[in-house]
Order: sequence, then structure tokens, then C-alpha cells
Amino acid sequence: MTTKTGESNPRRRKASAGPRSGSRRSEAPEPGQLVRRALRDLHDGVEGSLDPLGMSAPIVHAQLAWLAHPQELAERFARLSSDLWTLQMHSVNRLFGLQSADPVTPNPDDARFADPIWTEGPTWDLTKEWYLALTHHTQDMLYDTPGLSGKERRRAAFWWRKWLNAMAPTNFLLTNPVAMRKAIETRGDSLVRGFRNLLDDLQAGQVRMTDPKDFSVGENLATTPGSVVFRNRLLEVIHYAPTQAKVHAEPVVIVTPWINKFYILDLVPKKSMIRYLLDQGLDVFITSWKNPDASMRDCGFDDYLTEGIQAIVDTARQLTGAARVHAVGYCIGGTALSMYMAWANRHFAPEEVPVADWTLFTTLVDFHKPGDIEVFIDESSIRYLTENMEKKGFLDGKEMASSFRLLRSNSLIWHYVVHGWLYGETPPPFDVLYWNMDTTRMPYAMHAWYLRELYLHNRLIHADALTVAGESLDLGRITQPLYAVAAEDDHIAPWQQTFRINNHVIGPKRYVLSSSGHILGIVNPVVTPPKRKYWVADVLHRSATSEQWRSEAIEEAGSWWTDWMAWLKPKAGPLVDARPAATDAFPEIAPAPGRYVLER
Repeated sequence: MTTKTGESNPRRRKASAGPRSGSRRSEAPEPGQLVRRALRDLHDGVEGSLDPLGMSAPIVHAQLAWLAHPQELAERFARLSSDLWTLQMHSVNRLFGLQSADPVTPNPDDARFADPIWTEGPTWDLTKEWYLALTHHTQDMLYDTPGLSGKERRRAAFWWRKWLNAMAPTNFLLTNPVAMRKAIETRGDSLVRGFRNLLDDLQAGQVRMTDPKDFSVGENLATTPGSVVFRNRLLEVIHYAPTQAKVHAEPVVIVTPWINKFYILDLVPKKSMIRYLLDQGLDVFITSWKNPDASMRDCGFDDYLTEGIQAIVDTARQLTGAARVHAVGYCIGGTALSMYMAWANRHFAPEEVPVADWTLFTTLVDFHKPGDIEVFIDESSIRYLTENMEKKGFLDGKEMASSFRLLRSNSLIWHYVVHGWLYGETPPPFDVLYWNMDTTRMPYAMHAWYLRELYLHNRLIHADALTVAGESLDLGRITQPLYAVAAEDDHIAPWQQTFRINNHVIGPKRYVLSSSGHILGIVNPVVTPPKRKYWVADVLHRSATSEQWRSEAIEEAGSWWTDWMAWLKPKAGPLVDARPAATDAFPEIAPAPGRYVLER
């Protein structure tokens, strides 16, 4: 293959050039500079030791901002007084046994107070109402803080909401009437079982969302037949056995996120996207990333691109004999694929780019508003995470999982605390939640670079601002057709932000919005009758906004998988005899799901 690595590229030299020591005459700092530097070092030291994640600072800033705006504060207190008067009248009516409509109602997705006793019992109704009133007013005040940036307001509201969620009356035995009722009905057995669940969670080091004993990878998860046909220090490449006699000539290559394990796309057979693609007559390869340890601390993003994505592309092309592949990327795998596409369009001659088209699942390339995760993204938080990773050589998977669970603490933490510890219930088997608990580590060099360059500085959307594997990246160079899927309720990669990929690439594009969230919006099998829906618009201009697209999008019932197949299969080449999972040139190293996915 002919590459363009020998070209002289002044833009590339500029992008990769760092600050040169000695380029300016050394001057002694002025006294004022020394004072400012000392104060900054003191601030950073206190912040790093007492509040490394910046939990308290936004709340303090919000309080100071309200004090600096007395008129707005007086108006807010007047509104609060009116609402509290209504709540007091409701309390008087309930205490005298009179019927009264709840002045404050839980949000539609708040299931904590679903039991009728929280409405029918006057004492418990008042407990619920006063808690909700305090919560809602506090949140509204933080979101409306004058003189504070939107990001600071959101961070303040987030951390205060986490504390309010933790203090909910449902989380404590003596203020949870459902837990006390169960204890009486079972003569204390529910409390005994709950204590056992508590001990098991402490031993596991996390609040379990499902029982790990219910699942085993390779036995009742990730059971689609296939072979590991390539392995290096970063990944195993799995090639799946065909289910059809004929397959499309050009293979599909899936780049999975290395934040979790690949089998989210190959859960039980009915949910498996892999099996669906095979049944559609497609030849499928997938990445199974190694779970890194301290020895891989220096693995960077360059390595994930060249030894990861380029490796699976080369393996698929060589095994099948196809000149091009059809690439798919999910979440951070999609971000990496986007970077690879920009890299490949500069690295190879136009006719030799090895990817014919590409598909993205819930993928960010513009990190300006990355969703709820932005509460963890600032200089102090990233400095704290980077320093901890540097000591260990990696970011522990449980730390990352805890952060993501904290984003939805009511549904992903306190729900399981209440049902497991207070009600004594055993969590039901749930394959997606088992996968979510099966965490992976992140190597120090790669993750520190990713957090700083993408999340903090958002450099990917700026042409030639990043250099990866010797090439400066420009999304505007990507000309291959793109199919992008987002999820309506995704809090990890908000769909409005994923839509911005359309503003940066110049090739033909099709954008689809699925119902549900980051996982279930993608793991969305075709079923009858249809359980979900999706939206799609035929025309997508590069200058379009997400609001314009949504106003023109048509709602369709069912899974977006069918729409994707209608787009992809005509591009995947003619039908040819199906190839075996392993060949003489690429013998089976291990049967699917391989060895790396089993590493803890």
C-alpha cells in the first residue's frame, strides 16, 4: 500500500511542536508574580487534598452569587414563602384527616414514593411532601443562580442533588414505611436477608445490581460461535462463524469501547446484535480489548489506533481478501474510529483508504457539552485523577463505574440499597447490569491524554489541533458515508451533542435517533410487536442543527436495526460463499469469546 508518510507537512510540524525551552530570555519573577504563584499553589494544594473532585466549590460559589444579588434572592424567597404556605395548608388538612391534593409531586421517573402508603398515610405523605419541596426548591435555586456560568450552576445542582438523594427518607429503615411493613410481615426475616446482602456488597466492593453467580461469559453470555484469529498486547480480534451459506463480500469491523467489555453486543441470543448481523448475511469481526494492568501504563492513544483499530482492519481485509471494510464504533470506540477515519484520510491515498463507510453508536466528537459527566471535568478533577492514575499505572474500573452510577444515583445506587438492604430482596438476573458490573481498567497514558485533550480542551473538532500516530487530524477530511445513531435518553453522550458530527464531516450522512438510553437504545433487537421507536430524516445538511433535524424527522415504530441494514447491506458488496471463522492463514488462537474478556 502506498502511504503519504513521506510528505512534508508544515501543518503537522506545527501541530506536534511543543514549547521550546530557552526560546525566551529567562527573567526573575516579580514579587507580585511570586505572591500569585504561592496563592495558586496553596489553592491547588487545599483543593487537591480536601475537595479533589470540586464538590463543594460550586455550591459555595452559588451561595455567594445569591448573596451578591439581593433583589433576585428576595424574589426567590417570596416565591418560596407562597409555596410553603400552600404546603402548610396541605399539612393541616392531612393532620385533621381531610383529603388534600399533593402540592408537590415526584418527577415521572422517580419511583421512590410509588407505594400507596406514601400518599394514603398522612404522616408518610407529609414526610414525602416536605422532602420533595425542599429538594425541588433547592434544585431550582441552584439552576437559576444569577451571575454564575451554566456549567457552574449544573455542577452545584448535581452535587447538592447527590446529597439530597442520599438523605431521602426512603433510604432509612425508620423513615421507610414499606421496609418496616416488610419487616413485620416476615417477622424480621427481611432484615436478616438485608444484612446478608449488605455483607455481600461490602465483600464485593460495590452495591450489586444483579447476582454475579447468575451469569458466566462464554456459557450464557457471549455464546455466538467464532474464533480469535489475531492477538496482540492490546486486543483480540474475534471473527464469527457464519450463519448463512452466502455472505456479503466486504466484512463489518466493530470497534467496541474499552471502558467496558465487548459482549454488550453479544448478550443472550435474543439481544445479540452480532447474531442479527450474521443472520443478515454479513461477515463480522469485533475487538475484544485487553484489561490493562500497571505494565501497560505507557500505552497511549497512538497505540490504540495503530495496534487496535488498524490491526483489526488489516486482519479483516487479509482474512477475507476484501479491499475495504465497513467500520462500526460504539461510544469511546466510536470516538477512536472517528479519529482513525481522519487519520486514514490523511495517511493513505484517497483510493486506498481501507474503510468504505462507517457507523457510529452514541459517539461524541464535540465534547463542549458532554452530558452529566461534565461535573467531573475541570482542571482540578482531571489533575486529581491523573495523579492517582500515575501512581498506579491505570484507572481502576470500579472507580469509573462508580462515577457513572453516581450520575443516576437514585436508579443505579439507592434503588439497590433500599431493595437489597432494607427489603432483603435478591437482585433479579439482568444481563445488561451484569455487563455493567464487569468493569475494565484504563491505562494511565491513554486515559490521561483522552480526558485532557478531548473532554477538557475539546481539540478533536479543531482542524490539525491533535496529532495521533504521526498524522494531524481533521474531521473535515473524512469523505466516506456515515450512519450515526444516538439515543434519546442518553446521559453519557447526549444526542444533541452527538449530532454535531454532522457539522464536521463532509461525506454523505444519515442520522438516526433511537428511543431509550446509552445501552438499550443500541441493544435494541427487532421484536414483534415493536417495543421501541426511532426517528430519521432523509435530508441532512452539514449546517443543520439538532433542532432543525428533529423538526423534520419522521417517527418510525420498531428497531433502527432494520433501517441500518437497508443502508449498509447494499454497500457491503456481492454475496459470496461464506468463509469459516478460522483459516489456514488465520488459525484459531482460541474459541470465542477469547481470553482477554475473561481477565479480571
